[in-house]
Amino acid sequence: MRQLLVINPNTSARVSALLQQHVQAAAGPHVAVRTATARFGAPYIACEASYAVAAHAALDAWAHALAQPRQQPDAVLIGCFGDPGLMALRESSPAPVTGLAEASFIEAARHGRYAIVTGGARWAPMLHRLAQALGQAQALAGIHTVAPTGAQLAADPEAARALLARACSDAVRQLGVQALILGGAGLAGMAAAVQPQLDVPVIDSVVAGAHWALHAHPAPAQRAAAGFDVAWQGVSPEISALGAG
Repeated sequence: MRQLLVINPNTSARVSALLQQHVQAAAGPHVAVRTATARFGAPYIACEASYAVAAHAALDAWAHALAQPRQQPDAVLIGCFGDPGLMALRESSPAPVTGLAEASFIEAARHGRYAIVTGGARWAPMLHRLAQALGQAQALAGIHTVAPTGAQLAADPEAARALLARACSDAVRQLGVQALILGGAGLAGMAAAVQPQLDVPVIDSVVAGAHWALHAHPAPAQRAAAGFDVAWQGVSPEISALGAG
């Protein structure tokens, strides 16, 4: 049975439960999904500072998960639409690593130019920067944010669906895109509710992440065993144990 490690780089147990539920459903019964929650940081990532801490928290959660007496993962999925720590984890892991945003970008680009709809205005410049780093700047037509954060949207799903449906319709009308990404771990499952009201594909970032991690053909791993190329000071024992001697 394939093993998929999902890392929630925020401290919210509710988000971890959503990720576990929706990634397992998308992966199917022949994949064992294990979700690891950040041991420190913010309950929801919504600004540059929380994003920076989340990258460290993702590395720590990954190292802690590897230290447990279970099978090693066949793939790793960062369960945040913003992929904090993506490049560092990819450099350090023998298993392929992706994040919700990268996986969604890849899927959406197959349809043509696309837009992102997500919660929290501060995410717009952060996602533009990520798209640029991942070579997606040409395909990304724009980012449409709604005022509530992902955490606030997840707390009131009925109101969130109505708000997001309007935002998605506005994005399609204003930007003329061929696909939309509904981005955010807290918005898992909402794309299916919004889809009937739109004429372009609406991509659920959590489902896209699960499908990429399980079915894509990633580049070969950069290393044969998990580890870092530096010796650490002041980090968790699990990160320290994977450092250079």
